[in-house]
Amino acid sequence: MLSHASRRVLLSVCVLTGVLAVSVLTLAQTSTKGPIARFTATTDNVANPGQAVRIELFAWSNDTDRDEFAKAWTNPVQPVQPAAADAGGGRGGRGGRGGRGGAAPAAAPAAAVTDANAAAPVGGAAQAARGGGGRGGRGARGGGGGDAAPLPVIPVTPSMSLASALQKAPSVGMLWTSETVGYSIRYAYRVPQPDGSEHIILATDRRLGAWNDFWKSAGTAPTSDYRFSIVELRLSAAGVGEGKVSLGSINVDSGVKSIALENYTNLPVVLKAVKKQIVK
Repeated sequence: MLSHASRRVLLSVCVLTGVLAVSVLTLAQTSTKGPIARFTATTDNVANPGQAVRIELFAWSNDTDRDEFAKAWTNPVQPVQPAAADAGGGRGGRGGRGGRGGAAPAAAPAAAVTDANAAAPVGGAAQAARGGGGRGGRGARGGGGGDAAPLPVIPVTPSMSLASALQKAPSVGMLWTSETVGYSIRYAYRVPQPDGSEHIILATDRRLGAWNDFWKSAGTAPTSDYRFSIVELRLSAAGVGEGKVSLGSINVDSGVKSIALENYTNLPVVLKAVKKQIVK
């Protein structure tokens, strides 16, 4: 048996091991919760220029995410055309012909069976009343109603399809401004360039300035009515640069196979003095 002193030493070792394990686990959880990339910028060429913007990313989107969103834009899944509803009854089938029977009895039974919806006798009693087994009656014709017009189907546009895909995707970051609520980033794709610079393509699940004029373009160009926003940052190797937002059209960049701003060079700079602070 262990002595009292030995038990105390063993207990101390177990407690120390547990404390170390908890500390390592806490440190690991804390490090994974922190942002892997942070960017700061200032708004420009919008209704509220000079406003501070902070972007924090907690994960990078991979090539599978890239392909999924690109496909949502280029190949929207269309709803199935519903079958036309039958507005009325079709034509009733013809009744089978009865076989020729033998001679009927001289008189019909006193109590003939009657149909629930008609006063005339039916079945064998009716045949007997008519004087013999005759041909079966023809089935009644149904109503002559035509087919109803098919329900209208609203086609799914590229922007509708991409908006739906972004809504279903998990959040990978946040974009913060002086607005009360931030914008959840559902796509963050990093495109390194040969000279050490990089392009970063972001997509929010709601349009920037959806409920105010904070992001309204200061120019005469109309603002897009997308339900989301695409933000593209272009940074030098030193981690400084500019950013532009989908005030106009977007498309799929054939070079990187990702959704991106269309005609980037012709768009006004919306995020100036962009600086990269943390990258993991």
